[in-house]
Parts: sequence; C-alpha cells; structure tokens
Amino acid sequence: MSRLRYVKTLEQVKRDAERNPEFLSSVVRSLRVVYETDPAVAAAVVPKPLVASPRGEVCATFSHVAMQISHDFPFEIGSTIFGARARYDGEEGTWLVTMPMTTEQAVLAGRDTYGEPKKIAAIDFRADDGSVSASVTRMGVAYLAASGQLGADLGPRERVEHAFCVKALPACEKGRGLDGEPLLVQLEWRHRHERVRRVEGGALALRESPFDPVADLPLRRLVRMEYEEGTTQSNGRVLRALPAEWVLPVLHQRYDEPGVEGVEIQA
Repeated sequence: MSRLRYVKTLEQVKRDAERNPEFLSSVVRSLRVVYETDPAVAAAVVPKPLVASPRGEVCATFSHVAMQISHDFPFEIGSTIFGARARYDGEEGTWLVTMPMTTEQAVLAGRDTYGEPKKIAAIDFRADDGSVSASVTRMGVAYLAASGQLGADLGPRERVEHAFCVKALPACEKGRGLDGEPLLVQLEWRHRHERVRRVEGGALALRESPFDPVADLPLRRLVRMEYEEGTTQSNGRVLRALPAEWVLPVLHQRYDEPGVEGVEIQA
C-alpha cells in the first residue's frame, strides 16, 4: 500500500485545521509603536465602511514570535504589523496596511485564511542590554525601523486587540477586478503579557520604498512606544461582504507594483 500526502480524509482536514499555527498559542516579544500622521492621509488609506481615527493614529508593531507546532517542531518568525487605527460598528481596531513576515508559512496561512496583507521580508529584532530595536527590509531597502531604551516596568497586562483586513480574490480575467465578493474580516488577538516596559527616547524611521511606501504616512507625533513579552492567541471572523469599488483602491497595496502614482491628499 502506498501513501499519498497530497490528499487528506475529511477527518484529517478537520483535525489539522484545529492545529493550524494561526490558532496556536505563541511566545511573543514585541516593540509596539503608536504615532500620529496627518488625519487626512490616515482617512484616505482606510476603506469604507471603516472610519479612520480622527487623530490620524498609526500603529507599527515589530515582533519575534515562537510557536511549538509539535513536540519536535519549534517555529520562530519575525513579524511586523503596520496599519491605521479605525473603527467599524463601534469596534476599535487597526486597518492593516502591510504585514511583513520572515517565513513563507506565516505569509500563506494569513493571506489565505484571513486576507492579511502579508509579504516576505527580513526582520531584525533585538532586545538586550537595556535597549530594544527592530527593522524591516524588503527589496534591499530598510524602510521601517524603531529603537529606544527600556524604561519603567509597567507590570503584567491582558488585553484583546482587533484588526481589520479584506479577503478578496483578484480576477482571473484581466481587467475584471475581483472574482467574487470581497469580505471584511475582523481579527482578534488575545494578549497575555507577563511583562510590559515603557520605551524611552524612542525613534521611528519611515524610509522611502517604491514597494512599501510607509513613508507616505509621515510621522507627525510619537504617541507611545512599549516593549512587551508574553503570549498571544489569534482568531478571526467574517463581518460582511463589501462592494468591490470600496476595496479596489487599496487592494493593490498587498502586491509589489512599482511606479504606482497614488492620489494627491490635501493634508
């Protein structure tokens, strides 16, 4: 009898879905940054029906994530979340603009399951000797970086964080837009932080990149910077279908399209 691993039984499909790394507990070290950009810019990058923060807040969270997928298979990745604070139906969260990851497994699981705007990148994360720093590099450009000194201990903390993204399929036929309705997805991250520290003297760099134009959301005021250690569990659900015209103006941001002209914003 031969074994064919390209096929599963339905029982195996159900069992393996419950062991999906997206749903496993993980040990996470993070550098979390919140800053204010021009409110008009933040509003322009957030699609309907979401409403951007009137303060133009943007979040950048750099992480080192360790998961034990099985007894003999530890899995470590670098992860970054960059997005604009937004609200949907009274629920606060972050509209995910880009999510660079260090591994193919993390990119595929998040994009296929939730529609997360993940891309492969090199992420350097360091926390030692009283300092913390992180940077993201793609296409030879270190376009996003943060650093600071570890300050006051803020104690343990538990909280639930939400984020929003769109699950959509670009059309097979050129010029057709999308195949099927795009779906608005709400992600839920349950954090249990054993340690939280304020980061002092923090700096955030948003450098020019034609493929990852985070510099188009310029830093106007640094709101806060914190270092966290703990565990996170993630999940998500579909909120509703959306008209394609609400999604198409921002959907291209998850792909590498050099030479995108963009739109003029009166900031």
